[in-house]
Amino acid sequence: MKYLLILFLIPLLIIPAFAQTNSQTLQTEKGTLDVKLAYDDIMPGDQTKLHIDFINPQNKKIQEHIDYTIIVSKDGKEVFGPIPLTHTSLGSVNIPVEFIDSGVYSVELGIEGILFQPIPLEKVSFDVTVGETVVQPPPTNDKDNGCLIATAAFGSELSPQVQQLRELRDNTILATQSGTAFMTTFNQFYYSFSPIIADYEREQPIFKEAVKISLTPMLTSLSILNHVNIDSEQEMVGYGIGIILMNIGMYIGIPVFGIFKLYQFKRK
Repeated sequence: MKYLLILFLIPLLIIPAFAQTNSQTLQTEKGTLDVKLAYDDIMPGDQTKLHIDFINPQNKKIQEHIDYTIIVSKDGKEVFGPIPLTHTSLGSVNIPVEFIDSGVYSVELGIEGILFQPIPLEKVSFDVTVGETVVQPPPTNDKDNGCLIATAAFGSELSPQVQQLRELRDNTILATQSGTAFMTTFNQFYYSFSPIIADYEREQPIFKEAVKISLTPMLTSLSILNHVNIDSEQEMVGYGIGIILMNIGMYIGIPVFGIFKLYQFKRK
């Protein structure tokens, strides 16, 4: 019975489980903003999405309406950018960058405007290591890896289902403040039990197949987000609540209704 309850909980908890494996937070030169850079482990030849949050150091919330530039360089030579002065209304961006060779790259951001007001240029620079650490399969007791349950169910982080969730995380959920907050809130709870479930999946093929089947409706419902444009925090919250309610209906409402009807039938 307890495993059945866990299966019901998985779809509601799996989305926030995708914490990116590397992150750094640094202040701009004059301390006007904190800037957070997050990315997965990078191997040479990979195209990686750099997730950048501009954070107000006073309230620790994402600062909206930032004008910025970005340059990625290696050994003093530019390998990406500089991009023209760009505006983000959300205060969070995903920048796809291809890292060709191993080594240490410099990711430099320049901040030139906040809330539609120009400011003197402030820079912040991050060092990003490519290819010098071997990427290992995620250990089941590491709270900084991806979705342990889905990876164990589908057999690989490269499976289409896991990639779908990863792309949803990178392109949609982490692009908004509410999505980032949602994931952060639930990550600690998710990793308190997901290693146990993932281990049990590997030990029990029948349970693994049951988890795989239980995830399929959720993956279908999440695909809705690939066909809509989310341009504001309100839209992200609205779609998020709608999909959560849809999954509650599929995984809890329908079974409870069926059990209730079966109980009524047996009493006749």
